[in-house]
Amino acid sequence: MPLTILGDNDVNRILHSFTKEDILELQESLADALHWYSTSSDGNDCCSDYQPERTHLKRKDGSTTLFMPASGLTGQGIKVVNIDPVEKTDTINLPSVDNLSLDSASSRSSSEISSLSHRTPSMSTVGSTASKSSTGSGRSSPSLSKIPSGDIPAAAPSTIRGSLTLLDNLGNTTGLINAAELTAFRTALASTLLLKKRQSVHDMTVFGAGKQAYWHIRLALLLRGTEIHHLNIVTRNFDTGRGCITRLFNPLPEDPSYVNTLGPRGNMKTKIALLTPMHAEYSRLLKEYVRAANVIFCTTPSTTPLFPATFLTNPSGRTKGRYIACVGSYKPHMIELAPEILQYAVAPHHEHRHLHKHQKEGGAVIVDTVSGCLREAGEIIQAKLLPDQVVELGELFMLKREAERLCKEKGEVNGKGCEFQGGAGLKEWLTRGNVVYKSVGLGLMDVVVGGELVRMARERGLGVTIEDF
Repeated sequence: MPLTILGDNDVNRILHSFTKEDILELQESLADALHWYSTSSDGNDCCSDYQPERTHLKRKDGSTTLFMPASGLTGQGIKVVNIDPVEKTDTINLPSVDNLSLDSASSRSSSEISSLSHRTPSMSTVGSTASKSSTGSGRSSPSLSKIPSGDIPAAAPSTIRGSLTLLDNLGNTTGLINAAELTAFRTALASTLLLKKRQSVHDMTVFGAGKQAYWHIRLALLLRGTEIHHLNIVTRNFDTGRGCITRLFNPLPEDPSYVNTLGPRGNMKTKIALLTPMHAEYSRLLKEYVRAANVIFCTTPSTTPLFPATFLTNPSGRTKGRYIACVGSYKPHMIELAPEILQYAVAPHHEHRHLHKHQKEGGAVIVDTVSGCLREAGEIIQAKLLPDQVVELGELFMLKREAERLCKEKGEVNGKGCEFQGGAGLKEWLTRGNVVYKSVGLGLMDVVVGGELVRMARERGLGVTIEDF
């Protein structure tokens, strides 16, 4: 039985070769698996009855090792990753706006709050974070500056290290894959499943600038790039954020033959703004970026909310529906969204006051795994949500597949009657309403995506294959 080994470079080459059509095909495979995961009555190897719980091991140095076994239709797998202690990273706990005054922010060095603009040899147009911000000296800080084409730092190294081992149904080892890039990619692949359904994605705000942020941005641009007018990246470290943006437009600098599937840099019309706490008007711009956003991706291992709940829960924050995905926190004490935001999302409709006509409520938070999120997701735990207030992503696909089956039986495959069970209200919520998605990770996702990577690697002659392992 052949064994295919894929190092980090091999994984990167495959992932960065994906086109929009490839992503849609992968998402269809992932949706199938998540559908079966949530359908225990099916009794196939993907359903939750056959998925072992993941195990945490707290190591002496403070790091955490995760063991994530999973069972799929065509085989099994286990991912083992080591995660550095959160306190060692520089990507957590953006300062609370309540504790950050404009005066204290404006006393920072103006060289650290330079905004990005102009076309450069290394990237497309990047929008200014502010056109007129003042420094402590009373002088205007530079509103537009160029990023030099050379000596641009890459994105910060991932704090996730480990590998995914794949086995067939007989237990033969068929794949060994570096898990760092794979983990970020499969998480973003799941998060953007619902992004395809959103009516408006004009403004997107992303918290963080690591691998998770990068892949959420890249997939969003692949899927809906022509519709995304503004991309706002909020991160603690300016250089890391700049490296994330640079990577979007030059992901494989060591391969001169690589053609970016995002298309030519000059064709990218999205205006990109980078905001750090060093900016003199951080508080104002943070509120502006959150309020303006149609889509918010939270990708940091934060232990405090990334922004105040009132940004979204007071009347001015309720003027539009948003899709919010939180994937960075993975322990009960970690939290990216304030509990009030989740509590508001699941509150009965009659408790809401002054609702705007464009905002639709769903009454539930979507998760990748109910059992995992009730046990590990800080947002779910600290908001004290009950099991009936969270719904698995796979359950939504169950409803869709069941509706399609019934429509096919009635001969209405493309008819108006072919909608989610639950009627137009559910469809309206998913396309235009306030939708919060929380993910803590599911081993089944790794097995599904890892299996596709091994298949593609063998077709393209990538990696190392041991024919008789």
